[in-house]
Amino acid sequence: MLDRLLEADSLDIRAVTASSAGAMNAAALVSGLASGGAAGARAALDRLWRETNQSGGKNPFGDSSIWSSALTPQWLKDTPMWRASETLAMSMSPYEFNPFNHNPLKRVLDAAIDFEAVRSSEIKLFIAATAVRHARSRVFTSPEITDQVLLASACLPHLFQAVEIEGEPYWDGGYLANPPLWPLFYEDTPDDVLLITLNAFERADTPKGAGDIMDRLNEVVFNAPLVAELRAVAFVQKLIEQGHLDEAARGRYRHVLLHGIEADGWLGDLSLGSKFNTEWTFLNDLKARGRAAADDWLGSCFEHVGESSSVDLQERFG
Repeated sequence: MLDRLLEADSLDIRAVTASSAGAMNAAALVSGLASGGAAGARAALDRLWRETNQSGGKNPFGDSSIWSSALTPQWLKDTPMWRASETLAMSMSPYEFNPFNHNPLKRVLDAAIDFEAVRSSEIKLFIAATAVRHARSRVFTSPEITDQVLLASACLPHLFQAVEIEGEPYWDGGYLANPPLWPLFYEDTPDDVLLITLNAFERADTPKGAGDIMDRLNEVVFNAPLVAELRAVAFVQKLIEQGHLDEAARGRYRHVLLHGIEADGWLGDLSLGSKFNTEWTFLNDLKARGRAAADDWLGSCFEHVGESSSVDLQERFG
């Protein structure tokens, strides 16, 4: 998706906010923009996912075999192998099955991202992580961004040991801010906000299988902080539009123009298990899906940028 938006070269990106896997993409985006503009950002994102593929597990049937195209990510979630891995994750902690705290993502990040370029970039970057002991979200800003911050933001506690930064252990930022929107309203950033989601908001059917229930629960949990923030934004926007804020309050809040590319349309058919698939064939399929979704947005919503919201906040979240 980002690849297509960068290819269009029509957006002036001044700030990026993200959590979890989105944080890694955000850092690669800013790193590439800082060193080589839109072309540099596309190259940095491609490098990130190539490194992810190289560090991830391999399909025993071969990435280019007939099985790669015949077996979608859906087939895995109800197999005994997948359920056994879920049981293991719930019965053993990463402190037990990974006592040396090996995290392949560290090598990926160090190979794909120029952190000095990120820290010195004029583009503001906000990355959320969840403080384990205090159950609070911490948002790291550009000068603070390191590989450890990104590892903290993407730290799923059933897979990885908590990442310690300045003596505080952190878990995945998506538990409390996915992504954190509030920095965009309090910092000197553009009025237009493009929200790209990776979890479906809506499902047509009630999940009944064990795998389907876990998939939907994961979506609900990780969408909850975003929905809460969007409802708050919708409430404030309504107060602004109806003139209910006094002069002092109007100085603290501003009207934002919200746009969105939602996961429902381009990722809705994928299961939770697909998030652990690093096969190059699958990653290329994701890229193609994202480019198509970005194409649709550019064709139907880009004309609203700078003029009006293309997402009706009151209807969706008010």
